[in-house]
This record gives sequence, structure tokens and C-alpha cells, in this order.
Amino acid sequence: MTHQIQPVVLCGGSGTRLWPLSRKTLPKQFAPLIGNKSLLVLTLERLRLLNPNVTCVAAEEHRFLVQEAIDDAKVSGKQLLEPVARNTAAAMAAVALLADPEQLLLFAPADHHIPDPERFAATVLKGVPAALAGHVVAFGVEPSFPSTAYGYIRQGERLDAALGDDAGHAVAAFIEKPAAERAEQLLLEGGNLWNAGILLVQAKVLIAALQAHADDILDSCRLATADMQPDGDFLRMDSAAFARCRSQSIDYAVLEKCERVAVIPFQGRWSDVGSWNAVADLHGADADGNQISGQGYAMGASNTFIHAPCRPVVALGTKDLLVVDTPDALLVMHRDCAEQVKDVVTLLTTQGQSQATQHRRIPRPWGAYDSIDAGDRFAVKRLTVKPGARLALRMHHHRAEHWVVVKGTARVLCDDKAQLVKENESIYIPVGAVYRLENAGKTSLEVIEVQTGGYLGDDDIVRFDEGGTQVLGETRKLA
Repeated sequence: MTHQIQPVVLCGGSGTRLWPLSRKTLPKQFAPLIGNKSLLVLTLERLRLLNPNVTCVAAEEHRFLVQEAIDDAKVSGKQLLEPVARNTAAAMAAVALLADPEQLLLFAPADHHIPDPERFAATVLKGVPAALAGHVVAFGVEPSFPSTAYGYIRQGERLDAALGDDAGHAVAAFIEKPAAERAEQLLLEGGNLWNAGILLVQAKVLIAALQAHADDILDSCRLATADMQPDGDFLRMDSAAFARCRSQSIDYAVLEKCERVAVIPFQGRWSDVGSWNAVADLHGADADGNQISGQGYAMGASNTFIHAPCRPVVALGTKDLLVVDTPDALLVMHRDCAEQVKDVVTLLTTQGQSQATQHRRIPRPWGAYDSIDAGDRFAVKRLTVKPGARLALRMHHHRAEHWVVVKGTARVLCDDKAQLVKENESIYIPVGAVYRLENAGKTSLEVIEVQTGGYLGDDDIVRFDEGGTQVLGETRKLA
């Protein structure tokens, strides 16, 4: 029965409450968070139990991050690229329109943590009979405490016995994120589940529900998907048509209005990893309640969480703190302030701080670069190039570059002269030279790049196509 299910991972979202780890250029679903794996990789590995072919819906700017996660999780599948963010209703509508009408689609967020993948897969399979009978099947989590951070689903009558003993209940109501007193009442009442945001539905059923309750979103997505532009495993929609689509979640657009919605409870551990308190809860605590990730040390501290992936971070005599360290930003806050981190991002953005949205390490199709240091007339970067990958042919008007290979073997083309540069060797790229860097080996290539010159801006670049013709009217932020 697993072959009937097509997993679809919704990779949108900025995750501002997990700043400084999560930023616009690298949202939380792509950042290494648990066991040096990203939440997206863990999600793909979990869905692999149902079907190793997985569809991802992602922003254009994150396409290569998604591809890396697909490769790391050892799954395959197409990526549907969104030119702009338009929330879950539009993303799901586009997928449904491109699918076979009879196809069972399992929509799952990319940023949830479910440590028992086998139990998750078994729970999803319980929803197949109801989904084939025309229901939109939601999955709810048995609440363990009165959370104010999650929406709730109230279970109604059991579904027809013909669908099986585990087919679930009809949904009586969707309840918005409640205040603390209301959350306690919902827990005491029983029969209320946390809304996990995971849905199983046939493509034709979802399309019919959208037609009935959000026909404008469906119409926009029909236009956007009418003439798809394939690029390898990437699928691009019509940008203008998709941009005109109304932005709304599937909950508001469809589920709260639809009559045939069922819910099945999931009884394992689940977290949407929506705050640093939620991240802390994923780690075991010592006798004093301290939770450590990475190179953290707690001395005379209590109830303190430390996230320190890069360097030693010591909390001395602290209490009830969350400490999050990254190479270019540090966050220290009281545990009660975890929901206010998004306000910090807003403040830094208004102050023009690049750390609000960008990491020091910038992913690129060929690998990544890390801006190590910069000053007047110089900049130092560490380039990491994937095996077989290469940077585009280019030239700079105002800067020279000096490369030192510290790992692997580089093939460098400089003014029509090609040469191999091995570990502990270097090469100089003068101002005005037309050059390209390529990883000639089968392992990762690491290069220290020193830029010098009167102007080091990212727009000082002339790009060339493979035939050596200048590409006009195009500048990109490159290493």
C-alpha cells in the first residue's frame, strides 16, 4: 500500500524564532540541528519509509540546499520551485494540479522532528482508507502539556467502521492557538489533539475542496502550472501567474470550511521545533537541568541551554538562560523570552545588520564560501567546491585574487592557460584575468581566497558563457 503515497515536503518558512541559527538565506529546516543533520534531511529519511521518491516545494533561492538534503537522505524526486512565497494553500494546489487525480499525496512540513519514523509511517498508513474514501486526513498529536504554541483539532465521531478500527475520527473543529487557561481546559476535556500540519489526501479531493472554498487560489495555480519549465529535477512555474495568487494557509483556505476532514492521532514524540525552548527539549538534561549541544560547558549553572557548534562556550553561574552561538552572532536570553526572538530579527533588520538575514557561510550551486575576514582593500574567504563542480567563467575589473589549496586538487583556467593546483600550492589571479576554478578530484576541494584591490564589491564581476561570450545585464553575488 505504501506505493500509493507520494510524499510532498513543504520547505517554505523563515524560522525567525530560531535566529541566529535560522536566517532568511538558511532557514531552520536547512541548518544542522540534530546529530549534525538538518530537519529537512531527517524529514526526508522519515518519508523514505513510505516512498523513496519525494517531491519538495521550495523557494527558488533554496533549490540547491534542497538538492543537497535529497542527496544526503538518499531519496530522489522533483523540486517544485516557488518564485515567491504564497503559503501552504497555493503550494499544495500546485502539487495537486501536477499529480495524477487518483494519487494519494502526503503533505509534510520540512521542519518537524519526529524521532520514531517507524511509528510515524505506521500512523500515516492508517489514514489511507479514509483518504481513498474522499476525506482530507489530518494527523494530530496527543498533547503532553497545555501548549499555547500549537493549534488544536477536536475529534468528533468515529468514521464508518467499514474503513477499519484505526481509520480515525471526523474533525469536529479546528481551534486556534489558545491562551494558557484555554489550553489547560482543552487538555482536561480530552479528545483534543495538537495540529501537526500533516495531511494525506487524494489529488482530486484536494482540487475539489479548493474549487469549493478557494477557487481564486486554484485558478491562479492552474495558470502558474499550465506551462512548466523543467530544468533537470527542478520544475519552475510561471512567475507572474503565481505572484498574483492570494497567500493563505490551507487551514484557513480549505480545512476549516471542508466537511469531509478526518483526524488520526499520533502517539509518538513530535515537535515543530518552533523556538529555542523546543530545541532545548530535544536534548537530555544533567542533574541541574542544563542542556548542552556542541562545545558548551555549564559551571555552577542551572536550567541553562547552550548551543555551541563552533567553539567552546561557558555558562558560569547562570540560571534559566538560552545561549546560542554562531560564527558571527551570539544570542543570550531568558527562557521566558524565547517567543520574542523574531522581534530581535526585526530590530537588526531595521538597523541594517546583515546578520539578521545572512550567514557568514553562503551556499552556492558549486559548494559554499565562508567570509573569514575583511578590511580596507582586502577580504579573506574559504571556498568549498563539490567534486566535479566548478565556478562560472568570470573576470574582475578592480580586484586580484590569490588562492591557496588546503585540501584536494583544483583545476584553474586563467587567461586560456589551464593548470592543476594541489594541496599546499597556490596561484595568483591578476586584475582583468578571465578565470575559472574547478574541483578536479573526487573529494571536496577547499581553497583559501585572499582578495585585494581598491573595490571588492560583489558586483565587480563580468560573467562569460562557455563559449567565452560576455553575459550582459547580469550580476550575481559570487565568491
